[in-house]
Amino acid sequence: MKRDRPSAAGRRTAWLTEPAPRSWRALSLLVLLTVSVSASLRPNWGSDNAFVVKAADALLSGVSPYEDKRFLYLPSAVIMAVPEAMVPREALRWLLPLGMTGLVGVGWWASLRLFAVPLCSRFAVAGLGLLALAYKPYANLVLIGNWTAISAAALPVALLLAHRRSWAAAGLVVGLAIACKPMLVPIGLLFVLARQWRGLVGAVLVPVGLSLVGALLMPSPTLFFTKTLPFLFKGQDAYALPWDASPIAVLPRLGLPVAVAVAVAGAGALAGLWAVRVRWRRSEGEADGGALRLAETSCMVMLAAFLVSRPSFDHYLLVVLPPLLASGVREGSMPRTPWFWLALMPQAALVPWPSELAHKRRAFRDMVALCGLTGLLLRRVLRSGRVTLGPVTTAGSPSRTEPECAATSAASASRTAF
Repeated sequence: MKRDRPSAAGRRTAWLTEPAPRSWRALSLLVLLTVSVSASLRPNWGSDNAFVVKAADALLSGVSPYEDKRFLYLPSAVIMAVPEAMVPREALRWLLPLGMTGLVGVGWWASLRLFAVPLCSRFAVAGLGLLALAYKPYANLVLIGNWTAISAAALPVALLLAHRRSWAAAGLVVGLAIACKPMLVPIGLLFVLARQWRGLVGAVLVPVGLSLVGALLMPSPTLFFTKTLPFLFKGQDAYALPWDASPIAVLPRLGLPVAVAVAVAGAGALAGLWAVRVRWRRSEGEADGGALRLAETSCMVMLAAFLVSRPSFDHYLLVVLPPLLASGVREGSMPRTPWFWLALMPQAALVPWPSELAHKRRAFRDMVALCGLTGLLLRRVLRSGRVTLGPVTTAGSPSRTEPECAATSAASASRTAF
């Protein structure tokens, strides 16, 4: 019986999911270490992390962390930062960039596991290396040590747990991430859509409980409500404005009235939330357990939040990029279109952008990337086309649902369609 020959796209997918050569692994590791070491040698390393460490030092000194208006996290974050505050500064100089690199790596690992991509495949090894080399917000995140990296690790891990029907554990992961930085609060909508109330309770009680403990340990915890929250609701101040990529901040810089900017951003966010509801209901009972549905709905929720949050920095997109990139092994996913890569182009490294779009005006490019990615995902989750789901296979190996390093390079058998 004559077998159907795999398409060119199918052959590319099969090639990408084969084991990566050792040279690829070494090169990817070298890129990651180079970015980390270069961040350690910069004079402004850990500038964002310093605010959290300063808050922990204030707590240990008997001063309210919220006396510093730059500390914008929940009281629970102060508890999380205490161990870091006890590390010598010179040791932290080297440990912090490595920690940021490791957290993004955890997010990439969990994203690969979510889509059953072999962990030692060309796709897995090259993906993280190229992210570090070609995506400018990655280097920025490692340099400044922003705790966004915790959310970048936590979201894919939570999605992986949810995909394995461990929603309660997923809720605990999300709750711990919120306790460090309240970025994943919108993901609570995912638990509501899935009607996983135990997971939602965990996501709520963990940060609330830890924040109560932190509030009891610090003087004047009410400053969080009287000083910090009003400061946040105003979008901070001129210090954050040059890097704020939210349309609410960028459009007025281009001459539009603030009311129009708020309306545009709000409409985009509402459209995104509507798309989440449509996508979730349309894809119940997917053949792979809903990995693609989990990835796309969670990323859509986060992108909708980024449109209206103040501020919204360039590295926020690192929370959604790992699961979106890993979804590229699925036919019809966003990374399979050139528009996805075009949307990320404004944040590409090594591009000689004009000076008008660099430094304090780079938020214009970041807003284009944010809105472009949101628009593409909105179109993707709303369209009615079918998504072909199949197991990831590697050359000479049977189909599998768990990622592992393939140990053979025999001639390929049937391959997953690209």
